[in-house]
Amino acid sequence: MLEIKNVHKAFGDNQVLKGVSLKVEKGDVVAILGPSGSGKTTFLRSINFLEKADKGEIIFDDIQADLAHATKKTISLIRKKTGFVFQNYNLFNNKTALENVTEGLIIARKIPKKEAIEIGKRALDKVGLSDRYDYYPSQLSGGQQQRVGIARAIAANPDVILFDEPTSALDPELIGEVLQVMKELAKEGTTMVVVTHEMGFAQNVANHVVFMEGGIVVEEGTPKEIFSHPKEERTKQFLRRVVGYEDYSI
Repeated sequence: MLEIKNVHKAFGDNQVLKGVSLKVEKGDVVAILGPSGSGKTTFLRSINFLEKADKGEIIFDDIQADLAHATKKTISLIRKKTGFVFQNYNLFNNKTALENVTEGLIIARKIPKKEAIEIGKRALDKVGLSDRYDYYPSQLSGGQQQRVGIARAIAANPDVILFDEPTSALDPELIGEVLQVMKELAKEGTTMVVVTHEMGFAQNVANHVVFMEGGIVVEEGTPKEIFSHPKEERTKQFLRRVVGYEDYSI
């Protein structure tokens, strides 16, 4: 369904991505883990051209493109096939929850306003915000704002949703409500690529886990392989620090 090959990206002299590749099948929930500065977010953003890679290739169904030299038409086609959920919500403060969800449908996708409103309401209902259509972001909690962000992504009916650390800006007590929505999407077969620090989500919801550091994929596999039997020493060190992993075979 989606394959990204050999992505390179530098900011000045800082080589952030050094040949990262990923294959995503329909219905996959891929969790990308790693310490800060490992290139996770840059890689995710390069998939739908929020960040322009220096080198790399993307194959998305019948679309094949050079990430460094894609045409505007190709970029538009790929963006229409992807939804993006941002770390800091990226909502319009002067628009209601419903307007935030419908804006892209009306402006970018040229969907008639009446139809867009129906789609937007269904999306907000799905994330548990049927009583918040007319609320502005300032009237919503962080968890509710992020759920509006998820509703905006699913309203466009994308083939894959990209999540950039969707809970990292939230107070601890609000994280659960966002993860619950993501778990429900996963159960429904939504294809997702999630950059996350939530190890429980990676272990229990994802079916494929990628560990990155220093701009490369250090190790990838099933949650059981990564969390119970990691092969690479760097993966073991990371898991010891974040979940208390111990390799009793050593």
